Amino acid sequence: MSLWWLFTFLILERILELLISAKNKYSAFRSGGQEFYRESYSMMVGLQVLFFIALILESFPWQIPLDMLTWIGLTMIVLCQLLRYWCVMTLGSRWNTRIILIPNSSVIRTGPYRFMRHPNYLVVTLEFAIIPLVARAPFTLFVFSVANLLVLQQRITLEEQALREFTDYDQHFPTRR
Repeated sequence: MSLWWLFTFLILERILELLISAKNKYSAFRSGGQEFYRESYSMMVGLQVLFFIALILESFPWQIPLDMLTWIGLTMIVLCQLLRYWCVMTLGSRWNTRIILIPNSSVIRTGPYRFMRHPNYLVVTLEFAIIPLVARAPFTLFVFSVANLLVLQQRITLEEQALREFTDYDQHFPTRR
């Protein structure tokens, strides 16, 4: 089975996310929103771009067997996309790939955010493991899973700092992991 269709889907999906994010960014700014820790964004984008480059290079010639690992991995990728868009739909115009907040707003506590603080970052973490497994790219799996965890640790710290300072975040998520 060729991986081109999977790579194409995932890259187009990332482009769609950027378009949604841009639309929501301007909507938030019109409502008094502010961007925080802008410098963290380029690290997130760079990591995604390098991930796909490494994945495409390592998995050449882009053929994988239709075995159990492939079917389980593809199923998990679909489940990840469903969780991702549940997050996007739950946050609505507040969803963004950047840290943009409308000061004094209430945090969202519905959808997947009833169960955890950052379900969208869980999706990203799972993808950095599952996609290279499906593509049979162990170097990409190891290097980018570790890099992603380091980048997300910093990103979540910064995002929660802004949420605590400018929203009612601590009132609603004092103990959730």
